[in-house]
Amino acid sequence: MAPDSAGVIIGEDGLARPAWAASDPLMRNYYDQEWGLPVTDEQGLYERICLEGFQAGLSWATILRKRPAFRAAFAAFDPEAVALFGSTDVERLMQDPGIIRNRLKILATIRNAQATLELRNDGGLVDFVWGFAPDSTPRPRVAAEIPTQSRESVALSKALRKRGFSFVGPTTMFALMEAVGMVDTHLLGSHRRGSSGIWSG
Repeated sequence: MAPDSAGVIIGEDGLARPAWAASDPLMRNYYDQEWGLPVTDEQGLYERICLEGFQAGLSWATILRKRPAFRAAFAAFDPEAVALFGSTDVERLMQDPGIIRNRLKILATIRNAQATLELRNDGGLVDFVWGFAPDSTPRPRVAAEIPTQSRESVALSKALRKRGFSFVGPTTMFALMEAVGMVDTHLLGSHRRGSSGIWSG
């Protein structure tokens, strides 16, 4: 693999990716097949909000490796099921070595499920979150030009907190916006730039 002048790394397959997606096969597959593509279903968006919350202070690779265990532990992130979790479930999850055993984040995942159900009375989680999509997207040439939050992610964070969500800070919400295609922070030289279908090149 060799870096080029655009800040990307050219892989053995000839495709250009950022450094974080260039070496680990799991991260590379996630980058190539999932990251930055629009997520417009309630369950998928709820899952990503929760996983971004669990990621706070950790590497995304750690979360990605544990995602199958997270899905098993949290009823495939079905908000209707998770909203019913009680203290017994919390203790069960605190003993589950496959996930991040952080009590506050576990409790937040349950509260976020309940808040997701409540949002159904007001248009639903998907329309609520996507209502904060910006009018423009960054055009980073190198990783240092990628912002860590935006005016929209700050507003989304505040709005979700008002609705009862936790672990949804502005930086976490910007990461969510990147992951679900609301902004395109693929480097300009990446083979994935523009792949969301929302933003052109």
